[in-house]
Amino acid sequence: MTMTSEQQTFSLDDNSVVVVIGSGAGGGTLANELAQQGINVVVLEAGALHTTSDFLADEWASFAQLAWLDNRTTSGSWRIARDFPNLPAWIVKSVGGTTVHWAGASLRIQPHEFAALSTYGEIAGANLLDWPLSYEELAPYYERAERRMGVTRTNDNKGLPGNNNFKVMHAGAQNMGYSCNTGHMAINSENRDGRPACQQRGFCFQGCKMGAKWSTLYTELPQGIATGHLELRPESHVARIEHDDTGKVTAVVYFDANGNEQRQSARMVAVAGNSIETPRLLLNSASNMFPDGLANGSGQVGRNYMRHMTGSVYATFDEPVHMYKGTTMAGIIADEARHDPSRGFVGGYEMETLSLGLPFMAAFLDPGGWGPRFTGALDQYDHMAGMWLVGEDLPQATNRVTLNDNVKDRFGLPVANVHYDDHLNDIAMRDHGYRQGADLYRSVGAKNIYEVPPYPSTHNLGTCRMSKTPNDGVCDGYGRSHEIPNLFISDGSQFTTSAAENPTLTIVSLAIRQAEHIGQLMQDGIV
Repeated sequence: MTMTSEQQTFSLDDNSVVVVIGSGAGGGTLANELAQQGINVVVLEAGALHTTSDFLADEWASFAQLAWLDNRTTSGSWRIARDFPNLPAWIVKSVGGTTVHWAGASLRIQPHEFAALSTYGEIAGANLLDWPLSYEELAPYYERAERRMGVTRTNDNKGLPGNNNFKVMHAGAQNMGYSCNTGHMAINSENRDGRPACQQRGFCFQGCKMGAKWSTLYTELPQGIATGHLELRPESHVARIEHDDTGKVTAVVYFDANGNEQRQSARMVAVAGNSIETPRLLLNSASNMFPDGLANGSGQVGRNYMRHMTGSVYATFDEPVHMYKGTTMAGIIADEARHDPSRGFVGGYEMETLSLGLPFMAAFLDPGGWGPRFTGALDQYDHMAGMWLVGEDLPQATNRVTLNDNVKDRFGLPVANVHYDDHLNDIAMRDHGYRQGADLYRSVGAKNIYEVPPYPSTHNLGTCRMSKTPNDGVCDGYGRSHEIPNLFISDGSQFTTSAAENPTLTIVSLAIRQAEHIGQLMQDGIV
């Protein structure tokens, strides 16, 4: 299904519509689910509309086309603040959000990870909390999401083929006693849902030109538009959310493609701008009634920012590998994604195949580095295999998104400052992952091992977390604001803890569940 310009439009003063801010995994899914129920929805997306024919098989050109490059600032001891001080996150500013860029890995959060505080206990420096919902409650929605997205190795969908990068990982995994397969991926392994099977082009991060990878760009949003109940407005940068004297939200003010200020009335608002822009918007919407920002009576908006424990391990070999050919992340080892404090840390991590193209490898291998070892790695690029480590990082109240009043965007709004310090648990987990990854590659004859530091965050979580009680978070187990009954959080910022798994499947599952809840609330006249 392709995007069409023929869509229902709603007037700016129509106060019966639901306004969804953001069109990615959370916003795009929620908007379609509501439209399928016959609920009128206006989706405001800051980015432009790019179709599959626009995507570029060129890393830097694609990055300039799709990435959120609006200025942000950083602080804290994390290396990102030194290497990429104005680019804390590698997310998309385009219709479809980061579902355009994501690799497709679709993993369920494990039952114990929904109860991190109960499972791990109190940990110094961490602001742990149990989710206000359990795995059992979310499981039916996981199943619906997996069916919707066509996740491989679920519902009789075949696994993707393994490329050479996978074969190196698989051989090493066998030597290490690990299990390894091509993973649960929201990428068609066969023609499905009107979209073709993966063609193994290797440019997953630059947008799937074939449409084999699930993205709200060409699945949820066109389906919602086809109902006649969804209007998509690209290049609509939201400035603030307004409310009435009772505290209910009533409108969303945004700048359109021409830079003109517009005001869309709303019956309800769902914010799905990712874990940096969502708190920024709530904080920028401060008023006399909400002096510290919307939904921020607890002081938790912006706090508990999580980015996952990440790092990469690359290795070179005598024989060519050509890791860049084939699906980027179709290879996973989940054996370390368990809770086993005997390793020196709580929680766990996944090991997933990863390939960066030569231009990105030059930028991310050792930012700012040079010399024989650096150039030697690039010279051996064709002979290189790689993996990404992704694990649970612990929420800390001091890791937070705040407004930088000294730096303004082009609309005169304070930009987000992202402050982050690694917890000691993160450092211990990363070191363990580096050791295990290096041992795996050595077991199959690696010549050189490269431990690559984290680069701009692709998994941004927390900052508007779910909590059972209002004092501990921003929203309830359905993403509904504790303070404002018709304001919802609909993205990864509602995560109470990060878990080890890639978050997109959970964001989609929560959106399906949230839409069902909103439909019932509207039917009952509660919102």
